[in-house]
Amino acid sequence: MKSMKFRLAGVAVTGAILLASCGGDSSSDDAAADEPAAEESTSEATGADCAVDQVDGDLYLYNWSEYIDPDLKTAFEEQYGVAVIEDNYDSNEAMQPIVAAGNSGYDVIVPSDYMVSIMIEEGSLQALQLDAIPNMANLDPVFYPAPYDPTGAYTAAYQWGTTGLGVDLTVLGEDTPRTWGLVFDPELSANFGGNITLLNDPRETIGAALKYLGYSLNTTSIEELDEAKALVADAVARIAAFDSDQYDELLVSGQTQIAHGFSGNMLYGIDEAENPDDYTYFVPDEGGTIWTDNMALPFDAPHPCTAHTFINFILDAENGAALTNWNLYGSPNAASEPFIDAEVLENEIVYPADRSKLEFITNTGDFETNFSDAFSEAKG
Repeated sequence: MKSMKFRLAGVAVTGAILLASCGGDSSSDDAAADEPAAEESTSEATGADCAVDQVDGDLYLYNWSEYIDPDLKTAFEEQYGVAVIEDNYDSNEAMQPIVAAGNSGYDVIVPSDYMVSIMIEEGSLQALQLDAIPNMANLDPVFYPAPYDPTGAYTAAYQWGTTGLGVDLTVLGEDTPRTWGLVFDPELSANFGGNITLLNDPRETIGAALKYLGYSLNTTSIEELDEAKALVADAVARIAAFDSDQYDELLVSGQTQIAHGFSGNMLYGIDEAENPDDYTYFVPDEGGTIWTDNMALPFDAPHPCTAHTFINFILDAENGAALTNWNLYGSPNAASEPFIDAEVLENEIVYPADRSKLEFITNTGDFETNFSDAFSEAKG
């Protein structure tokens, strides 16, 4: 779900990238000005009959930043004779209204689990033509079909990971407590005031406060939400930024000491640091988020056949492994496992053995607006 997302290709974990939202040619929360929303494609935006490997125009991808290996985009362009044009967003809440409004011009988007169910309900996704995506068979049954898309009709899992904290051990110490209190407890966080970042994401950041309080990420209690909002509001004075894009870079460059972020991005940033052993990432003891990002088509995607071909391309076993080896996020592609670097498969940050305290963010229906409102109010 995340801004998850990285850089460089073909490096091992100790010099590689994670499985998260990567790869932007541009970074924008708005549809690109030159987006060919009115362009006519050779297939209708909905109901087109697409064959395996068919393309009907260039691919317009709306993705988390740094979430795809650039070499994969190049390979797709060369194999199918089309261009890949990518714009980026930093939260599901930034992406959803652009797509739901229609005429966005995007062919493939990468929504997270809970947002998938919201977008299915509102009708802003079109059903996939599964005959055009034979590599759907490569997905691990854990991820297909998924609870947020129970019939498997709308999405193909892209990557998965966790959300937690990256810390500078030279400042906090090797024995630093693994708790969300490093952000939300005034006494624990007092020494790091002004050197902490939180994700600019309502469900993730309010969710972190909820987990610290011992509540579910998916509470529908106004009282519990108000407690979490108060914690985030109190922490604002100690926060350097609400950031979903550069938090790992800020941490390893010494500009911050505690960073809320996604496992893959954080692992990549730490690995690229001058002294990687000075940093670590963990999900706090109170628990945190496990998430899945997914490929989907907007209801009015202008090039649906190219979109289906792109999804099938990403779900190829070797391409799926290349994605994970590059961005260090977990792969939902079971067929990719033989091609994933051993260092990645054995890394507890990428593939945690104990997932008992991890919780998926789910669609809370009409209560969703309360999370967004609470986050806005907490930030002030």
